[in-house]
Amino acid sequence: MEARREKEEAQQQAREEGNAASNNGPVDDETAARLASAKAEPERKPADDNGDPEPEPEPQQPPEEAAQTSKGEIINLNDLQKMKMENLQRDVRKLGIQDVTGLKKQDLIFQLLKDRVKKGAMIFGEGVMEVLNEGFGFLRSPDYNYLPSPDDIYVSPSQIRRFGLKSGHIVAGQIRPPKDNERYFALLKVEKVNQEDPNKLGEVVPFEELTPLYPDKRIFLEVKNDLNLRIIDLVTPIGMGQRCLIVAPPRTGKTVILQKIANAIRQNHPDIYVIVLLIDERPEEVTDMERTVDAEVIASTFDEPTSRHVQVTEMVLGKAKRLVEHKVDVVILLDSITRLGRAYNSEQPHSGKILTGGVDASALQRPKRFFGAARNIEEGGSLSIISTALIDTGSRMDEVIFEEFKGTGNAELHLDRRLADRRVYPAIDVTRSGTRKEELLLDPEEQKRMWVLRRILNDMNPIEAMELLKEKLKKTNSNAEFLMTMNIGP
Repeated sequence: MEARREKEEAQQQAREEGNAASNNGPVDDETAARLASAKAEPERKPADDNGDPEPEPEPQQPPEEAAQTSKGEIINLNDLQKMKMENLQRDVRKLGIQDVTGLKKQDLIFQLLKDRVKKGAMIFGEGVMEVLNEGFGFLRSPDYNYLPSPDDIYVSPSQIRRFGLKSGHIVAGQIRPPKDNERYFALLKVEKVNQEDPNKLGEVVPFEELTPLYPDKRIFLEVKNDLNLRIIDLVTPIGMGQRCLIVAPPRTGKTVILQKIANAIRQNHPDIYVIVLLIDERPEEVTDMERTVDAEVIASTFDEPTSRHVQVTEMVLGKAKRLVEHKVDVVILLDSITRLGRAYNSEQPHSGKILTGGVDASALQRPKRFFGAARNIEEGGSLSIISTALIDTGSRMDEVIFEEFKGTGNAELHLDRRLADRRVYPAIDVTRSGTRKEELLLDPEEQKRMWVLRRILNDMNPIEAMELLKEKLKKTNSNAEFLMTMNIGP
């Protein structure tokens, strides 16, 4: 219902802008938005870099107001959206509006922007593009997990066609506040797309046309005084473009491992863009992740409908693809691919072919497309996806989903419930964990010593192997030092 109401109101806003423009001849939606904004804000018309006529001279103003306008105040909508309600209410009271108790956050922001616009301020906003089937789109905010909200910025179909905007593009530009009969802010002028000139989008090669390769650049997770990350770096080396599954029974420490991996990547590779995607998680775990991890955390909790799980996932994937197209290295940490498969199974129209456990035969195509998007790109950039997969949950559906994804990754990290029950962490089954084509990530000497280590550990059960590995690692300060202490013979 909420999505339908949003579409209807956006279509109404587009029609009203088109009707207003028709009185002055055939103009597109973006020009109509500018004309409407210019009519409501006669003191200042935005300079047109998108093809509109030059702005007219500003009318004479009283000295006090002219002095305020001359400052050229610039308001960022994103800064207002991040403000607390009490601060917004305080600023609105300064405008002479005392009864602000019943006003929503959007109404408070609208009052502030309306006052600033009268004084000649320019409003700018930024968001992640979502193009709807109707042709228009919205800039979604990561502060709201890319979900529809009253503060979204409307983008007209003409702007989308002109610049070739796609879902996932990070768009920044000048906007105008909604008029009395409108609900959304409207984008007047596109300033930047993914921090670059929007006119250069035509030179970007689409993600699907880029050449995938095996990962050959290593992501180092080793952090001083953290055995968890040192062990992961040894048994399952991860590269840029990796497609890794963390196979985990319940309560084996998978969330802690994800947090440590995210922070290690941010510390050792600050140029990598990290996104943590939590699907069907508990709200308190989302808060803990946001406070623990220095990265973008996007979540859809278990009390939200499955349609939101799907929408948030598609937005994150779209954003990651657009960043990779601009030669950025991106890592998505997903928890979990199992719950994502459940969400798609609920939203997918039934084909009539039901697998064991109640999984529709075609339901896992889209989550496989998400997981399969991870790749190293020959032309530059990479998309790595490190996802948890739940097993031993007592659900036949979870087992079927895991079996469908088993073998699709090129790295696996297995967690063992027996280790977790003994409170041995990290609860990693060393003998079952590994990376395909690890020779592309390891130094030849390092690879030779790792093979010797694996031959030793494979003769032990998982508990003995982990305890021995932890004991030896504690005596050294780094993995390189540990490997050099090994006697590999002639």
